[in-house]
Amino acid sequence: MIKLQQVLKLSFLLAVATQSQPIDDDYDYDDALIDLTEMGDAVFGLPDVETTGALVDAQDALSAQNPEELGTYLEGDILIPFNRWHEDSEGNRNGLLALSTHWPGGVVPYEIKGQFSTQELENIKHAFKEYHSKTCIRFTPRTKEKDYISIVSGKTGCWSSIGRLGGRQEVNLQSPNCLRTYGTPIHELMHALGFLHEQNRHERDGYVQVLSENIKPTMLANFDKGSARQHSGYGVDYDYASVMHYSPTSFTKNGQPTLKALRSSKDVAQMGQRRGFSAGDVRKINAMYKCKL
Repeated sequence: MIKLQQVLKLSFLLAVATQSQPIDDDYDYDDALIDLTEMGDAVFGLPDVETTGALVDAQDALSAQNPEELGTYLEGDILIPFNRWHEDSEGNRNGLLALSTHWPGGVVPYEIKGQFSTQELENIKHAFKEYHSKTCIRFTPRTKEKDYISIVSGKTGCWSSIGRLGGRQEVNLQSPNCLRTYGTPIHELMHALGFLHEQNRHERDGYVQVLSENIKPTMLANFDKGSARQHSGYGVDYDYASVMHYSPTSFTKNGQPTLKALRSSKDVAQMGQRRGFSAGDVRKINAMYKCKL
């Protein structure tokens, strides 16, 4: 089994290397690999207009929940579309498709294909500027790169895949509610860089209590913890103020809290904030991408 996993990993990395832009010879592929297999088949799906799109479209601007918390996708906003699901002759899913990588050199080619207002485009560009001013990540307009993100505005909520999948991959920001703040596009772009949700970190039980009695039964799996292997904090403690943390009432069935902070911290009041990066977010991005600022 170990040898098979090694072969799959090597095959995936060779495939990525041959289909993408030139990569620095010093780039550490082992660190770049993101293994999503623990998430299982739930990470795959179809963009959902009927439920997710309708909920996001109807969301009140003053809602205590963030629009990305309304999705039917894994953890609300993580989606690898089914067009990346390949099966062999016996119907077995190709495990390579549950792997992704970091973006070489922190450079993310992008195109904007959605129908956005002038202000919404400014909010997207502001999100880019936040990355450019605080990290070594660079979002650059796509020319001929084979691997890139396509920012679209389908009526399917706010969602992204995790990391660099290879080829064109969508980041969906439904207008207008996914773009009322800078924080939601920053959040979805962090997913595209390779980051998962803060409240699903393996050590979260020492920081928050999950109040299962208040969670919609169909959404309980959204609070599953990742493993230490899957979730690296890059030396940064659990961060209540992270732009990747969900709100205290995320996935609530009765308006009552679903997450309760267990520690006294000035950042507890920031849980679910979508104004922008926390200091911890910036440190994690710079650590993941080995930024030298």
